[in-house]
Amino acid sequence: MNATEDFTDTDLSAWLDGEGSAERRTQIEAHLRDHPAAAARVRLWAADRDALRARLDPVLGEPVPERFARTLARDARWSNNGWARAAMAAGLLVGGGLIGSALTWQVQSQRMVAAQAGTSQGWVQRAAYAHSVFTPEPRHPVEVRAQEEHLARWLTRRTELPVKLFDLRDEGFELMGGRLLPDATGKSAQLMYENPQTKERVTVYLRKPEADAPTTFRYVKQGELGLFYWVEPGIGCALVGNLPKERLLALAQIVYKQHEQPAAASAPAR
Repeated sequence: MNATEDFTDTDLSAWLDGEGSAERRTQIEAHLRDHPAAAARVRLWAADRDALRARLDPVLGEPVPERFARTLARDARWSNNGWARAAMAAGLLVGGGLIGSALTWQVQSQRMVAAQAGTSQGWVQRAAYAHSVFTPEPRHPVEVRAQEEHLARWLTRRTELPVKLFDLRDEGFELMGGRLLPDATGKSAQLMYENPQTKERVTVYLRKPEADAPTTFRYVKQGELGLFYWVEPGIGCALVGNLPKERLLALAQIVYKQHEQPAAASAPAR
């Protein structure tokens, strides 16, 4: 198989797990560079993997539940090799759990993302997912382009949020436009920016947070994507991009400061 041929999900999953020869991995990397949709799918798998690890890794350090310990002790009395058998059983349980988790995120990754996207707590995942879906688009990355004067008014009216067109030109990014997206219980907005020199793209995801959502400002990784997200009374915002943390922070600070300005910061058309 050469670099111009298609690769199956099994091939891409093996690449993500670090498997395969150097030549094979080089071919797949070339394939992902030339196929944005496949690259976005792999990023989603990586995000699910990282989320599962963050959720399940702490369990490995927990003590064995008392009822299991009693069972192991009872089994140990059955023969002189009881403890060895118990250890083997425990190893099989842990190993089987890890293998099962790996198979789960590989086979059901997109369904998991879809399920997260339907919950209010999953809005950061929704921001990452929307970024992965729309930034690779060569012809229709946005719904309304920056040149259309009604972009900010339209998104503000539909989301009931004070949507501003942030000016990120000092960091090399120009506004491409935006789109309306579904949120858990309402609507959200996505603004997309592109660096005309490097063709890198970042998105700003805006939503109305839950009434009891705490004020926060955090950085997280979703696979290869980095996200700075924050929540304040009346608005939740996530800046998403495949950029170093320091570059994303500089962009996030600009967005945060411009949002706080009483007058809307209007980004000129491209």
